[in-house]
Amino acid sequence: MKNANNALFWQIDHQIKKSESQEGLVILPSRQAYKELDWTRNLFVDKPKEGYFVWLKKQIDFPLTTCITIASPKTTQNLTNLLVIEKNIKAEANVVCNAAEKSLCATHRAQGRLILKKGASLVYNHFHQWGEEDFVNPDYEFILKENSRLAYNYRSIASPKDLRLKTTIVSQKNSSCNINFVARGLGSKIAIEDTVFLRGVGARGIVKLRLVGGKDSQIKAVSKIVAEKESLGHLDCQGLLINEKAEISLTPQLIVQNKKAQITHEASVGRIAEESLNYLRSRGLTEDEAIDLIAAGFLGEEEPLVIGGRIISSKLYM
Repeated sequence: MKNANNALFWQIDHQIKKSESQEGLVILPSRQAYKELDWTRNLFVDKPKEGYFVWLKKQIDFPLTTCITIASPKTTQNLTNLLVIEKNIKAEANVVCNAAEKSLCATHRAQGRLILKKGASLVYNHFHQWGEEDFVNPDYEFILKENSRLAYNYRSIASPKDLRLKTTIVSQKNSSCNINFVARGLGSKIAIEDTVFLRGVGARGIVKLRLVGGKDSQIKAVSKIVAEKESLGHLDCQGLLINEKAEISLTPQLIVQNKKAQITHEASVGRIAEESLNYLRSRGLTEDEAIDLIAAGFLGEEEPLVIGGRIISSKLYM
């Protein structure tokens, strides 16, 4: 397969195809790291059976790219991942999880913890592309130490039959996070639960959701910011229905435990305006093409993504 030639870690089903460390960068299967590096045992969410460990000790000039693929029918993955970025290091990670075919009826579960030490910075691009009958359940915790910076971009390019996505951010003093979730439902059941804990003075958090409900999909998102100290936070939740039988539920929650905190939110669910469809049809597009174009603009989709030598198209017809 050519879909992960540039990946530093690549797993197909339960078999590790590649695990490549570099100078200042340690990449190991999780089980090996747990066994050989005593200090990691208190950091893994659970004792790992499979998954990867990434430890960035020095500045590098290339992205941390990992690829997890399911290629066999009815495969169940249970991953336990750990990523540690040392002090004052800037990094970018491209993480791809996908099914090689559309009808594998596979299960992908992943527990992960990502730790940014003091002054560290991470752009974490998380791409999912699954089949029509898959079950997917990622559960990730990001721990942001003092003065660290996180940009987390999750994009479900092709949503599975059942997606349960849980994300927890713990922000300490003067740290910041910018979280973006993008997903389209296509006969899918999607549940998104994200919580940002602003636990340090000066912590800042922004969460943005863009969700499109197509073809009988059911999407439920619960987004929460908990301000424990003097901090700033904002939730921006928006949904777009493009199918009469689709359903979107957005629940923003603001919990303020400090009178000096400033936390805001906005949320909306709408439909495509008929005048927009009429205009695009008058320009020669079919109705399906017009809907796809509007949905792509709503989700901020532009050029196809290229990860690990594989072109991942963002174009989906609803």
